Amino acid sequence: MSEIKSSETLKKKARAAASKPAAVGEDIDLSAFVGEAEPQSYRADASQLPARAKEQMLGVGVMLDDMGQRTGTYIQTNNTPVHTSATQEGIEVMAVSQAMKKYDWLSDYFWKAVAVDTDKYTASVELGQYDGYFFRALPGVKSQYPVQACLYLAKAQLAQKVHNIIIAEEGSELHIITGCTTALREEPGLHIGVSEFFIKKGAKVTFTMIHSWNPATAVRPRTVAIVEENGLFLSNYVLMRPVRSIQMYPTARCVGENAVVRFNSILVAGPGSSLDIGSRVILNAKGAKTEIISRAITTGGSIVARGYVEGNAPDVKGHLECRGLILHKEGIIHAIPELKGTLAGVDLSHEAAVGKIAEEEVEYLMARGLTRTEATATIVRGFLRVDIEGLPPLLGAELQRAVEASEKELM
Repeated sequence: MSEIKSSETLKKKARAAASKPAAVGEDIDLSAFVGEAEPQSYRADASQLPARAKEQMLGVGVMLDDMGQRTGTYIQTNNTPVHTSATQEGIEVMAVSQAMKKYDWLSDYFWKAVAVDTDKYTASVELGQYDGYFFRALPGVKSQYPVQACLYLAKAQLAQKVHNIIIAEEGSELHIITGCTTALREEPGLHIGVSEFFIKKGAKVTFTMIHSWNPATAVRPRTVAIVEENGLFLSNYVLMRPVRSIQMYPTARCVGENAVVRFNSILVAGPGSSLDIGSRVILNAKGAKTEIISRAITTGGSIVARGYVEGNAPDVKGHLECRGLILHKEGIIHAIPELKGTLAGVDLSHEAAVGKIAEEEVEYLMARGLTRTEATATIVRGFLRVDIEGLPPLLGAELQRAVEASEKELM
């Protein structure tokens, strides 16, 4: 557990929000979960982690046996950091508790993007004082390969809580792939992750997150990015495995002129899964732009796909696109696109569509020699392909690999 020191004002706000019910999604009873787990040994060599854990981490894009194509690595098991490393000068990777000891100024970043009293989940992270990862690119430094992180839940009935701080200094580039997964097969667990991104002037951050949980896990990420002048925040999220429930609504605030934000989501809800997932962008500076694209498939679960763009400055542009595919009669998709403009000159648009696979498309492919199953799989595969502008080739390959690895199970 970290030794992060917080002001009494933060503690007071957190205590006031600790019992506040969740505004949306399933209201998780935090008292049903424990906060402590057995101590974990630190591994200087990440390849020495247990084979099963490494296999599961690989399934969410985290490579530990061959890290030649990774600039840095952070591994946390339950609530304990078990490995940190960085191989490129100017790219910092460490546990937040370690970073707080190294940098006195880091406390100025805590709860500056995410409000500590957002809800009882953020409050519980502050009051529990748990660890997380600290990633930083120094001014002008560009990561040669992605930095990777894995948050691994290995204890049943545990509330895994993390607080992450990501800083891209002026003119830098930071590429991140983070995978969250569990060793539990059917046992319940809870993951709460607070992530605060600070993208400085002319900096660029690409963040690809892949989740692979189990049907008894509840997940509550809380993420906010602050993007300064000419900065870029590109966020990709993939969830294709069963989960009890996820509620997340990551937000980006464009506070500098010509800042750019893109959110891309690929979601699959199996039977029993409940997903309430969206993205929100606030365009507060001249010329800021955003694009939010979501692809959602239900094979029996429920999906609420949200999107919100707010334009508060001249010459801003924003577009929402949500497409949903229902593959089972019990599946539900509820698309909620929202646009808000507060002055003349904003350019905001959205499109949303929810439906089933067109029979004529299946018949067209069957007429060319495919079986019905093969035809359906081909259509689904095409539906899930999202061309992501600006994604580094290595991260693009990782993203596509994650999708392809799940296709057989999906069908």
